[in-house]
Amino acid sequence: MADAVHGADLTAWVQEFARLVHEQRDVLTELDAAIGDADHGTNLDRGLAAAVSALAAESPTDPAAVLKTVATTLIRTVGGASGPLYGTFFLRASGALGEGDGAALAAALRAGVEGIAARGKAEPGDKTMLDALGPACDALDEALADGRPLDVALRAAAEGAARGRDATVPMVARKGRASYLGERSAGHQDPGATSATLLMEAASTALAGRS
Repeated sequence: MADAVHGADLTAWVQEFARLVHEQRDVLTELDAAIGDADHGTNLDRGLAAAVSALAAESPTDPAAVLKTVATTLIRTVGGASGPLYGTFFLRASGALGEGDGAALAAALRAGVEGIAARGKAEPGDKTMLDALGPACDALDEALADGRPLDVALRAAAEGAARGRDATVPMVARKGRASYLGERSAGHQDPGATSATLLMEAASTALAGRS
């Protein structure tokens, strides 16, 4: 199967996401301190470390089972908003993941993003992780529709996420803790959009060269 994605590939994706979040933990927390509860980096770092440990202990080989293990671990171990939202993302993605090729992965990611929107009652422009994930999914779909290989499409998705992350800086938050600040939330990069960009960068790195 072209661009086949296996359980081991998704495990590598989560491991790389955990590595990037651990590396950027203090940056994420500083961003959250400006407009949130100052716990995004520490909470997500702890939850992903637990998810990596769970994957090592359970060693799931089915792609959907990998994502479900991550989802349940994040929901159980991460406080604040990031646990339920990222948990919902991975849970919805696991349920939508069909045959493990690029198109199936794109559909799963889109389902995960729709799950976040429903769980957080958010939409694009609210200054949330959706502002990075939406453009990432759009770029991924467009690249795959153009016939590009998965690694190239995922790089486009990561670039789309980064553009979306940067676009949150001038936005006024309409959801979450940051919304309490009103106009004062403008001028700050959204921490959720920042970690969501790390998620897509991790996918681009870990799933590169699938064939």
